[in-house]
Amino acid sequence: MRRAVLIAVPYLWLLALFLVPFIIVLKISLSDIALARPPYAPQLDLNEGWAGIRAFFAGLDFENFTFLTTDDLYWKAYLSSVRIAAVATLCTLLVGYPIAYGMARAPHEWRPTLLMLVILPFWTSFLIRVYSWIGILSTEGVLNQFLMGIGLIGEPLTILNTNTAVYIGIVYTYLPFMILPIYSALEKMDESLLEAAEDLGSSRLAAFWLVTIPLSRNGIVAGCFLVFIPSIGEFVIPSLLGGSDTLMIGKVLWEEFFSNRDWPVASAVAVVLLLILIIPIVLFQRSEEKAREAGR
Repeated sequence: MRRAVLIAVPYLWLLALFLVPFIIVLKISLSDIALARPPYAPQLDLNEGWAGIRAFFAGLDFENFTFLTTDDLYWKAYLSSVRIAAVATLCTLLVGYPIAYGMARAPHEWRPTLLMLVILPFWTSFLIRVYSWIGILSTEGVLNQFLMGIGLIGEPLTILNTNTAVYIGIVYTYLPFMILPIYSALEKMDESLLEAAEDLGSSRLAAFWLVTIPLSRNGIVAGCFLVFIPSIGEFVIPSLLGGSDTLMIGKVLWEEFFSNRDWPVASAVAVVLLLILIIPIVLFQRSEEKAREAGR
């Protein structure tokens, strides 16, 4: 009985905080915009009995999903979001892997301190941390003043309100989510495997590529998912650091929900975004299962 309760708790959590909200959003995406509160129709009225239930389902349609295919804004926003999230994830990996590797190879007494330094930014508000980059990247900001002070540039660089600023913001914000899983994988690695590879004639670089990278693969995949998934739907960073040319689906969702008050279309956009995120994860899990079965 106790075991069944322990197993049921996470499923109930997912049901309450994922499945039920998703069903609500899906229902709204199949509705039509209405000048009412809430701003969509049809509404389910159980007081009308089966007639009300039949009328409710009869009023649902896929018109909003069809509309998404007729307007270039939406598919361009999806493609731009995927591109920005993918590039930012790659940059985060290139920055985070050496840091995680250095932490895993540091003396044991230093590792808790290094972990605390990685987690320390979470003690500050996410919004404040993003706002701070405005003061760093603006034309009169700290970065331009420093570069001009050392004579590296003659005039301020235009970094703020560009995609470059968005990449910097995403990499800085989600860097701990890349470092921690990679560090966890590298810390558990048996260093004698590297020594064995070198004894068999591999150079340090070859041993790193053939031994360390494969053994830290799970950490790399987990870190990439933890960065890519929130990045693709990011709203705050492109709004504060990006410019008018920065097109991301999070900004489109905000406009549809709060400016246009078109909840059905916004919900359809959110459902498609969720499918874009879930499908690669499911395919990856299936490939992992096939690889494990083949390894047996």
